[in-house]
Amino acid sequence: MSDTIRRRVCGMAEQALGFDGFMEVALYGAGGFYTQGGKAGRRGDFITSPEVGPLFGAVVARYLDSEWERIGRPDTFTVVDAGAGPGALARSVLAAEPACRSALRYVAVEIADHQREQHPDEVESVADLPTAPFDGVVVANELLDNLPFRLAVFDGGWREAFVVRLPDGQLVEQLSAPFDPAPATLPVPAPHGARAPLHQRARDWVDHARSLVRNGSVVAIDYCSATTAELAARPWREWLRTYRGHERGGHYLADPGQQDITTEVAIDQLPTPDAVRSQAQWLQLHGIADLVDEGKQYWAEHAARPDLAAMRMRSRVSEAEALLDLAGLGSFSVLEWRS
Repeated sequence: MSDTIRRRVCGMAEQALGFDGFMEVALYGAGGFYTQGGKAGRRGDFITSPEVGPLFGAVVARYLDSEWERIGRPDTFTVVDAGAGPGALARSVLAAEPACRSALRYVAVEIADHQREQHPDEVESVADLPTAPFDGVVVANELLDNLPFRLAVFDGGWREAFVVRLPDGQLVEQLSAPFDPAPATLPVPAPHGARAPLHQRARDWVDHARSLVRNGSVVAIDYCSATTAELAARPWREWLRTYRGHERGGHYLADPGQQDITTEVAIDQLPTPDAVRSQAQWLQLHGIADLVDEGKQYWAEHAARPDLAAMRMRSRVSEAEALLDLAGLGSFSVLEWRS
């Protein structure tokens, strides 16, 4: 356990640390997982859609072009890549050379210094969302699941889980008195020991992102459940997960700062989206099949003397299989809020 995180938990003295506060420290505080080097990518701790290959970004580029056209082709079209990580999505979107490129202002938002250092020179690399309203799109790929959340546990009623440190240094949960009243999205009754996330931070983030977009959209791509009740009915280890080194990690209180902590997002706790699709449906809607066909044709024309471009075009077939897989990335949800 990071000494910094240990001091933060211990520093609460007689107070307990809410699960959202614990998660904030464990992921983003000094000595936290993302602060000290955790990241997406084949050499990182997990793979997200942009790291599968450039095809995902090429489809996103098509979506950006459609939004640019929909809002009247503004002279400045701002795309905010929220939770940009090391910049894989930014690189593939720019490489796709979208029609909106001449108007494009690409802002890559990433809290971790070591990841911002990897962003391409063509983008604005910042730690926070812009402050001024703009015309364009906010894209958040696997961001909402990492925003700190409160944790509710059913024990004769819904109670909030807090984190405390025992004298021997072990971190354990302590439950509050029952909520009075309980948040409306929590089902009653529920099985003893049922758990559910409370996504106030995610809801606030979506509200804030929407307030920045004058004309355009906010798009969040994540693993989601339709309702909080669905999550509460399932074993909590299915939706409250940890990762490190491309493998599932240990209990979320074990080794804070050394593993990612993530959750499925309950859509009913967010502002009501204008559209909800699976990632497979969204990619198909925005032309992934055309891009794969283009790749096959290019490969057929250059297979005798393949160059790097031909190899990339050939890889679109396997990339599409991974991105559309309904047992994996294809089952993710794409939520859209339009203005």
